[in-house]
Amino acid sequence: MSSPFVSECGEFRTTYREDMALYKIPRIRYRVYALLGCFLLLPWVVSEYVTSLAVLCAIASIGAIGLNILTGFTGQISIGVGAFLGVGGYASALLTTSLGLSFWISLPLAGIATALVGALFGIPSLRLKGLYLAMATLAAQVIILYAMNHWDGLTGGTAGMILSRPTLGSFSFDSEMSYYYLTLAVLVVTFVFSANLFRSRTGRAFVAVRDRDLAAEVMGINLFRYKVLAFATSSFFIGIAGALMGHYTLVISPEHFDIGVSIEYLAMILIGGLGSVVGSIFGAVFLTLLPVLLRELMDLLAVLLPQVTEHYGAIRQIIFGGIVIGFLIYEPEGLAKMWRNFKEKCKLWPFSY
Repeated sequence: MSSPFVSECGEFRTTYREDMALYKIPRIRYRVYALLGCFLLLPWVVSEYVTSLAVLCAIASIGAIGLNILTGFTGQISIGVGAFLGVGGYASALLTTSLGLSFWISLPLAGIATALVGALFGIPSLRLKGLYLAMATLAAQVIILYAMNHWDGLTGGTAGMILSRPTLGSFSFDSEMSYYYLTLAVLVVTFVFSANLFRSRTGRAFVAVRDRDLAAEVMGINLFRYKVLAFATSSFFIGIAGALMGHYTLVISPEHFDIGVSIEYLAMILIGGLGSVVGSIFGAVFLTLLPVLLRELMDLLAVLLPQVTEHYGAIRQIIFGGIVIGFLIYEPEGLAKMWRNFKEKCKLWPFSY
């Protein structure tokens, strides 16, 4: 008996182009196309509320992929994600409201502005590692957040800034469905770019820096160049996510980018899987939907224990911390490893070896 999940046997490649393809086996490509088709049909079969959750998951996935490029693939820990999200959001707000630029121009410019800020704060990574580098990125979080709060002439201070939904000609992305397709398109581009990045010379240099920076330097890899480039590349996608979030919520303020957001994004890649693009999406979806699931559970428990809803915030934090600790102890490689294990078992099914 042969397993219906086996797809490697009998597949041959005769050209370098076929061998270098992202998905080498045709059946796997068809599955990816089918999955993408399901995502395209999603807003037509679910409610607007579910579509809005999908938008938040897509935006969080873009930011998580950006952070994983830096932390998971290059080994440079960062606790300043919240601030870099804010840089992207405020940059897009300033470009669209103050300068009157189109969203389609301000979105990449916001990513570039965040990349420049990220590269600036990535310069200490040449001399700092581990906990010391984490403290340096935490300093970036504090400095940028302070500027957002007190630079009233530029950021509006604690009052924040008002944004508008993007438009394309006479069409406005003001509905949940239209904005979902926008964020999905950006997520697909981000995924394809990141997946191919680590098949390139630059991506392999990132991984070499993560595995052993001294050995990488001996092999001729410029540590300063690639560490700063990793900060810039990561911050670019985080800035894109911040700009998309700002134009979705229509308002940004410093409280949206505090240290808690940085910790949450770090937890996304830890739970999803360090050094995995797909794991970044898994972790982002998991942590974005977790509060919603907990709220539904609290509503069910409120029938028996009415006082439980009063402690929702504390219970949420306890469960969040417990999940992170559980993954670190029992599955350090995250949801991505669990998905790989499932696929391996499917390939061998119904055999046990």
